[in-house]
Amino acid sequence: MEELKDIYDRISYLRHKGMKMKDIAALVDYAPSVFSALYTTVMPAFLKNTSRGMAPEEALDGALAWVNNVSKRRLLASLPAMRATLMATDVEPEPAPGGANPYAASLGHIMGRAAGAIGSHAGTYLSYSLSSGSHALKVEPYMIAPAKGGGYVEVWHNNAYGATHRGLVMVNGASHIYLIFNENSYPRLDLFQVCLKLPLYDRPPFLRGIYTSFDYNYNPIARRILFVRHSDSTSPDEFATLRGCLKSRGELCGDEAAYYDYTCGSADVVRLCNIPSPSMRTADLAEEKRLLAALRRD
Repeated sequence: MEELKDIYDRISYLRHKGMKMKDIAALVDYAPSVFSALYTTVMPAFLKNTSRGMAPEEALDGALAWVNNVSKRRLLASLPAMRATLMATDVEPEPAPGGANPYAASLGHIMGRAAGAIGSHAGTYLSYSLSSGSHALKVEPYMIAPAKGGGYVEVWHNNAYGATHRGLVMVNGASHIYLIFNENSYPRLDLFQVCLKLPLYDRPPFLRGIYTSFDYNYNPIARRILFVRHSDSTSPDEFATLRGCLKSRGELCGDEAAYYDYTCGSADVVRLCNIPSPSMRTADLAEEKRLLAALRRD
């Protein structure tokens, strides 16, 4: 019976996106009149009863008393399949009118599809990458989890300096996961993006990727990053207990030493910077590379 809340929220989401009740009913093999009674009467009454402290069995019996066309036995037997079907269903966006940008119109649909595609990749990870301010290994926890209601997937990030960020997840079929954050409060926009490659492996122990952000001078920078699975937990309370940190090379041994060697080499960072020149010349390009090479040696 615990599926009823998810099912109710998902039906509401699909209706909000423009899907008709008769079409949703057909997906789960229910007569439209029965399915309508479930959505408009039984589910709201069940949720109201449980919020008052009633046991699930008693709450459902009380909700079913309001209708005469819903079989309790069939409802309970169909709940797991109904939830799975509805969570895997989404509404294709209509073509944008007036020549509007089709990519902008499709972003919401892409985020919605991630809820059905994230599967076993949901969970808590520890990430390993090079610190911007030193040659230390930056260890930071991330949590990937379906949002409440199942309409999209979100990602949480506790950085090494005590800040928590909350962002969005998009999945490119079976090949990549994208984690997207804004590092600063609105209206400032400083995108921080991680692109993780999905291997052809069931429940991989780690994911490799590249992340892009800004350095301390707000110049674009890209780094190699490694995500190592910490647990299957998607509990915000458990995640809040995890903290990021910085570790020097001398502190590391075993797997963490291997993670440092993989992510913190001089060739594992791509940078851009501004040249202190009163005019922009072709020669500035060579000067930029010289300055950045000097940074890598320091």
